[in-house]
Amino acid sequence: MLSAVALVLVACSSSKKETEENPNVFPADYKNEILLTMTNTLENPTNVRAAYISDPVLRPVGKNERYMVCVRSDSRNASNHYTGSKDRVALFYDGHLNQLIEATKEQCGSTAYKPFPELEKLCQAKKCE
Repeated sequence: MLSAVALVLVACSSSKKETEENPNVFPADYKNEILLTMTNTLENPTNVRAAYISDPVLRPVGKNERYMVCVRSDSRNASNHYTGSKDRVALFYDGHLNQLIEATKEQCGSTAYKPFPELEKLCQAKKCE
């Protein structure tokens, strides 16, 4: 009886495919994840101007490669004054936004940007009134 149970357990465990973690899944919903994060992190997410974004690309981050997206925009502070154009880099892990931080020139200096009108239209109900 004990050997039959052991045999069933071995059969079940060997039939399960081990799924390997893949940190570099393409971030299919990258724009929406960036918009949501910027809504929550900008002091004033309304009336962002001169917004640009890059396509996701695999680049070295430390010892590993990760998908990254560069975002450039001019946003307002809590006093409604524009702060000047800033570059940010979005780092993705397993297809989802992991960090959105200020970019260095090495990360986004030679990036090909395209317009990001969704960011310019960004509005959070509490902050838009």
